[in-house]
Amino acid sequence: MGELLSELGLVPDLIISSTAKRAHATAKMVAEACGYGSSIRLARDFYHADPEDFIEVLQGIDDEYSSVMIVGHNPGMEELLDDLTGESAYLTTANIAHVELPIGRWSELDEEVEGKLVDLWRPKEI
Repeated sequence: MGELLSELGLVPDLIISSTAKRAHATAKMVAEACGYGSSIRLARDFYHADPEDFIEVLQGIDDEYSSVMIVGHNPGMEELLDDLTGESAYLTTANIAHVELPIGRWSELDEEVEGKLVDLWRPKEI
């Protein structure tokens, strides 16, 4: 999946991962494969998170980061995708949803923001 991000020019500026071992391991593999050059930020709040928990962490991101990848768990990730885009999708392990958000600052993000699901990639379909 990391190679795909690199090929598409979608290497994130920041990766934030759950502290759970499997999620963090997945984040590290993707980071290495896509050429991500920074450290992965860990968020204890991503384990058993609901959309509001993810949004709260994202609201605190410095605006120097325009492209952010979050690595978390279901059902919260599926609910977040639905809340931010109006699109329901079944997310399995290592799926990547590319979402565009109509915001200028991370602090503007809330449940009312209407983003767009640009693409959804599943390892078994690539």
